[in-house]
Amino acid sequence: MTDILIAGGAGYIGSHTVKALLRRGARVVVLDDLSSGRAEFARGAELVVGDLTDRAAVEAVFRRRRFEAVLHFASLIQVGESTADPRKYYARNLVSSLNLLGATLDGGAGSFIFSSSAAVYGVPREIPIPEDHPLEPYNPYGRTKAVVERMLADYGRAYGLRYVSLRYFNAAGADPEGDLGEVHDPETHLIPNLILALLGRRESLDVFGTDFPTPDGTAVRDYIHVVDLASAHVLALEHLLAGRPSDVFNLGTQRGHSVREVIAEAEAVTGRKAPVRDRPRREGDVPVLLASKAKAERVLGWRLEHSDLQTILRTAWDWHRKA
Repeated sequence: MTDILIAGGAGYIGSHTVKALLRRGARVVVLDDLSSGRAEFARGAELVVGDLTDRAAVEAVFRRRRFEAVLHFASLIQVGESTADPRKYYARNLVSSLNLLGATLDGGAGSFIFSSSAAVYGVPREIPIPEDHPLEPYNPYGRTKAVVERMLADYGRAYGLRYVSLRYFNAAGADPEGDLGEVHDPETHLIPNLILALLGRRESLDVFGTDFPTPDGTAVRDYIHVVDLASAHVLALEHLLAGRPSDVFNLGTQRGHSVREVIAEAEAVTGRKAPVRDRPRREGDVPVLLASKAKAERVLGWRLEHSDLQTILRTAWDWHRKA
């Protein structure tokens, strides 16, 4: 492969993608401010510690090296925090994207892969959600992702930038070799909080909503293993480097699991009983979110290898237990 810049490559999904690209012979530079990432997660790559909201710092990286492609993982991701402090999210997520896109164009990198989110869809009108579903995000986090997607479309039309936006559903699991895992502060995702509760590192797991119109009353979500997400980024990069057109893809399994199902499977995997506390629904939560994965399979040749629920939970359990 070639020289690749990965913004946010010391974070959860970015670091797994760094590992996948290094194994394919890519020369990888990670640009990360380490506000949520870990330096050791970027092992094997050249790590540049810098703030993407600092335009001069971003441009300096491009002056030192010519990149064929840029992968952009760096953003704030807490939905609740984005509602409480939207100014922070618009400033960080949009300014960092503007700086990175500007440096990409000026530096001559012709391909750009963006870490987007299912949050761009808002409340789904159909299940599973296809890529041509209207973008109607209902929180500031999702709106920042939708704005960057529109920026990419405009930059593609005006400047010829070729891009892929990858809309994740619920990333979960950990590196099967135990090198990498999920760490957020605060942690708001179901599976790591469940694992921490099973390990006794949390007093209990809060289940938000038990009266949804689903078989057991809890919300149903589409969980995808982080290693399968990383493989999709590699395929998207190969797609662009081969001269194929810009596009947008969902990354999910098209199969849902309720919160209760996830808890029961985790208890079976670990042999432990989870301490659970039922809580009211959170504002904005929808009953079911499922991705249509047909387009990624058809166009990118993407195949799921690790995203059965047992593998997701076992790899997460193994990593957190030793972390």
